[in-house]
Amino acid sequence: MEAVLILVALLIFFIILVLSFSIKILREYERAVKFRLGRFVGVKGPGIFMILPGIERLVKVDLRTVTLDVPKQRLVTRDNVSVDIDAVVYMHVFNPADAIIKIENYRYATGLLSQTTVRDVLGQVELDDLLTKREELNKKLQKTLDEPTDAWGVKVTAVTIKDISLPETIMRAMAKQAEAERERRSRIIMADGEFGAAQKMADAAKLYEKNPAGLRLRELQTLGEIAREKNLIVVSPTQLGTQLGEVAGLTSAVRKSKEEKK
Repeated sequence: MEAVLILVALLIFFIILVLSFSIKILREYERAVKFRLGRFVGVKGPGIFMILPGIERLVKVDLRTVTLDVPKQRLVTRDNVSVDIDAVVYMHVFNPADAIIKIENYRYATGLLSQTTVRDVLGQVELDDLLTKREELNKKLQKTLDEPTDAWGVKVTAVTIKDISLPETIMRAMAKQAEAERERRSRIIMADGEFGAAQKMADAAKLYEKNPAGLRLRELQTLGEIAREKNLIVVSPTQLGTQLGEVAGLTSAVRKSKEEKK
């Protein structure tokens, strides 16, 4: 009787052990590529399913989008300027079977391909385009990189140029160029302002020429504005002529008196 109980216990333990190796549970974002005696038999998941221990083997694949940091690398642009480029690649697996069967390590392969693609594509553009057309270059990198990875069951959703490091000499030259451009714009604005002011003054002169009374009123208004300054003496043009005459007369009288005394 005891021997039977021991056998039953061993049988139950064996069944539990087999079930623990047979029952598999995958999350919603996971898939399992199933092999039976080395042959591909399908993709399982998500949820719960069973396998034959020792006969069937699973390789899990994560379907979530992952980021690959492309290491900073130096490249030469089309106009022979050396720059350091740092980029980020966003990718996910859309075909788990191809990602396991057709490539040994799809993440590592995609990372290496990203480095060479960034160097080849960005090396064909000039520095100005590299700095001003990032969005267009990002799309071109994504399209170029997605074509070969599609055969691996991998989808490259985006490529972003994260950083562009320029040599110190190029940065100083660009700063001088920007300063010269700001100076040019400033001079153009000042010239436009003076041209407009001159045009308005010419138009006003034509109006005053047709209306002398308006010119006189404007003159009086200007004298009134000047008279607000307490430390100034305002002499109108009419008074100026009279006062000059009086000063000339006094000067002549003094001169005559000195001559008579001699």
